[in-house]
Amino acid sequence: MKLIVITRPDCFEGEVEQMEQLLQHGLEYLHLRKPEATATEVEALLRQLPEWAHEKVVLHDHHELASRYGCRGIHLNRRHPLPPAHYTGSISCSCHALQEVVERKPECSYLFLSPIFDSISKEGYGSGFTPQVLQEAKQQGVIDQQVVALGGVSLPKIAPLKEWGFGGVALLGAIWQQPAELFLPHFMQLREEVER
Repeated sequence: MKLIVITRPDCFEGEVEQMEQLLQHGLEYLHLRKPEATATEVEALLRQLPEWAHEKVVLHDHHELASRYGCRGIHLNRRHPLPPAHYTGSISCSCHALQEVVERKPECSYLFLSPIFDSISKEGYGSGFTPQVLQEAKQQGVIDQQVVALGGVSLPKIAPLKEWGFGGVALLGAIWQQPAELFLPHFMQLREEVER
């Protein structure tokens, strides 16, 4: 299973150090999502990260920076539904319905499907799928190794996600809402569970 961490939408003190900690401890996919940030601000974050980390970063905005900094890939969303002209790297995207997953699979390396569970970081953002629907989607081959679960993913939820055939998990609230002293230990627990 892929383990993906999505950054908080806001910038905060100590964020770059925490991102670097995650990457040093085995995170392969860091989705840099700062919807309100300018290209200059996103570039400043990339410059603060060590050069070796860039190949693990996926950009949600300012996709033109991906090639310049040797990033892992870009993520398409409502703000940026199309990749830049001549872009040849990895592409991921966000989906909120199973039919959307079917339609977008051919153009993407992997896709997010959300919200699988009630969101941890977005209040009132409830699960969009029943366990039965997810099981049927697995049996039909809609959910497979290309599909990443997003929304309310926490430690106890990883086992059922494996049973439903997801190829990865994307974390936001489960990581960034931890107190500082539990931030890294909690990530390591999640990583262990994903790799089990």
